Amino acid sequence: MNRRLLLPLLVFLLGAAALAAAAFVTFAPASRQSGQSLASSVGGPFTLTTAEGKTLTDKDLRGAPFLVFFGFTHCPDICPTKLFEISEVLRAAGTKGEKLKALFVTVDPERDTAETMKSYLGSFDPRIIGLTGERAAIDAAVKAYRAYARKVPLKDGDYTMDHTALVYLMDKNGGFVGAFNIERPPAEAAQEWLRHL
Repeated sequence: MNRRLLLPLLVFLLGAAALAAAAFVTFAPASRQSGQSLASSVGGPFTLTTAEGKTLTDKDLRGAPFLVFFGFTHCPDICPTKLFEISEVLRAAGTKGEKLKALFVTVDPERDTAETMKSYLGSFDPRIIGLTGERAAIDAAVKAYRAYARKVPLKDGDYTMDHTALVYLMDKNGGFVGAFNIERPPAEAAQEWLRHL
């Protein structure tokens, strides 16, 4: 290579390396902090009604890690699929998973009464707790979990719900651990969930 080109190239590479190092030092701590603040801002207090008509609060779940999934009983595909997958993970957890629970929080409380939720969840693992409540209480829970739900009108005058399909893993103190990958083999997902006991 021509020596006249070698020196500028070397200076350029050293400058690029220094810039990359400076960017890492400047932005890495900030991104870690924002990640921590995001985690601490997901979840929070709620007071909702179970499919048995009893009041359930976030404090009632302390002591064991739990999953949270927002959906509705008229959901044609995503919700029954997720609930089946959660049931399979609970089954794979075996006797070690007796304390594990999953919350199925409706985003359609106008149609999803306690009785409707009880009938709908009869096909899934009994450790899945259906939750409904007044619209204001549901909206507060959706907001606390940074979830999304929106009513979508249909042509026949009926409606469906567009909603977050994320499964949240919460620790035994009610803190957000992260999004829970429910689509992997049930035994593998169960192992991760059980690690937080």
